[in-house]
Amino acid sequence: MEGKNKTEECCCHHKTTPRQEKELKQLKNRLNRMIGQLNGISKMLDDNRYCGDILTQVAAVESALQAFGYVVLKEHMETCVVEEIKKDNVKIVDEAVELIKKLK
Repeated sequence: MEGKNKTEECCCHHKTTPRQEKELKQLKNRLNRMIGQLNGISKMLDDNRYCGDILTQVAAVESALQAFGYVVLKEHMETCVVEEIKKDNVKIVDEAVELIKKLK
């Protein structure tokens, strides 16, 4: 995708198979909890809280975000990747490997 910026690369695809309503709700709930945690960290800064307490909360958000990423990756592998392989698009495997690398 040479010549495209990261925003275009990230936002130019749509899932062929829509997410189930239950799955979408679970993902949004997880995301909203992380947003709440980030807002909590902001309040901790405003309250001049102890650095160690803030770092503990940062670690919690990082862990939650990592888990969120793995849930989305699992869904991607089970739906998008499988669908593309069925269409004989084996290049999707390279994309999946790159996505896994990004999650570390």
